[in-house]
Amino acid sequence: MEKIASFTVDHNKLKRGIYVSRKDKVGAETLTSFDIRTKLPNMEPAMDIPAMHTMEHLGATFLRNHKEWADRTIYFGPMGCRTGFYLIFQGDLDSKDIIKVTQEMFDFMADFSGEIPGTNKIECGNYMSHDLPMALWEAKRFKNEVLGSLTDENLTYPE
Repeated sequence: MEKIASFTVDHNKLKRGIYVSRKDKVGAETLTSFDIRTKLPNMEPAMDIPAMHTMEHLGATFLRNHKEWADRTIYFGPMGCRTGFYLIFQGDLDSKDIIKVTQEMFDFMADFSGEIPGTNKIECGNYMSHDLPMALWEAKRFKNEVLGSLTDENLTYPE
C-alpha cells in the first residue's frame, strides 16, 4: 500500500504556517489543497473541538463571501489531528498566493462578534459544540505570532 504524501512530512520539523499539501487535476482544472497549520504538531496542545468548530464556521463564511476567492473556494475545514485546517482552492497555486486572503480570514475570525453563522439546530449537525471566546483566542494567536512574520520555513514543508 502506498503511503499518503502528507504522512511523509516530518511533523517534528513542521512549523506553524501555510503549506501546499497537494495539487490534484480534476479534468482541466487544478485544485490546490493547503495545510493551514495553526499549532506545532506534537509540541503543544491541539485545539479544542468547540473552538475549532467555530473557526470552521467563521472561516467558511468568510471565504464563501470573499469578493475574489468565493468562486474559487472548494473547502475549508479542520484537520483530524486538530492542529490546523485544510483549505482547497481552484487553481494551480502556491502558499505565497494565499497569504493575503489567509491573513484577511484570520483577521475576520479574530475580530468576530455576534452570532456565529450556521449554528442553530437546523443548520448544524452539532450546534451546541461551539466556543467563540476560545476561537477568537486561537485566531488572534495565529494571526499575531505567525501570519505577520511568515518566512520560507512557514510556507514550504520541511525536508
